[in-house]
Amino acid sequence: MRFDLPDAKKLTHEMIIPIRWGDMDAMGHVNNTLYFRYMEIVRLEWLYAVGGKVTPTGHGPVIVNAFCNFIKQLAFPGDVLAKHFVANAGRSSFDTFITLERTDAPGVIYATGGAKTVWIDFPNGRSVPLPDAVRTLIE
Repeated sequence: MRFDLPDAKKLTHEMIIPIRWGDMDAMGHVNNTLYFRYMEIVRLEWLYAVGGKVTPTGHGPVIVNAFCNFIKQLAFPGDVLAKHFVANAGRSSFDTFITLERTDAPGVIYATGGAKTVWIDFPNGRSVPLPDAVRTLIE
């Protein structure tokens, strides 16, 4: 199965995440749940860098769906290069897309995935418009 990122995507962040021995399962490869963790790590690092830190008494991002396409098996030892893209800014939401590759195999995609993020007012549990600073980074 192949997943192509949308043409309108914008690369916003890259980071290297070490594969830990404990990330592997009994089958000798990185457990599928860790792919989501790697995507969460790069997504949160980008959000925090642009001022999207969660404050339970204020406004912030919430993931309303997440997906992953597993293309190749990751295994220890090694490092993952996670590339974070954004697209489709709406009134209160945007899409993130992430690719995972090994640093020792540049350009070889091991997984693709992403999530829809909605900006909400936490106390009221309702969506609010994206902050201008975040919108500017996406558009």
